[in-house]
Amino acid sequence: MASYAEYVEQIAKLQSLAESARKDEVNGAIQKIKELMQAHGVTVEDLSPARSAKPAKAKGTVAAQFKNPETGETWTGRGRAPRWLDGKEKEQFRIKN
Repeated sequence: MASYAEYVEQIAKLQSLAESARKDEVNGAIQKIKELMQAHGVTVEDLSPARSAKPAKAKGTVAAQFKNPETGETWTGRGRAPRWLDGKEKEQFRIKN
């Protein structure tokens, strides 16, 4: 049976072999990518996400539609209704523009 030190030595050798294999595979992949890019006339700029990405829409705030006259709290009308509206007709709290 092998000792702990022998296992550690084997692990170190295997890690070295794995890293070497990884470098070889990465270099092969890079070479293949370069060949494909050259064959199809693709540049690094063509791969940039800024070229194909759509501009993000600006997120704005939503105007309040309802207001609690006692506390001044407001609600946009989106999402769950606030507790101060529980059991009440929300239209009586609508903000008039």
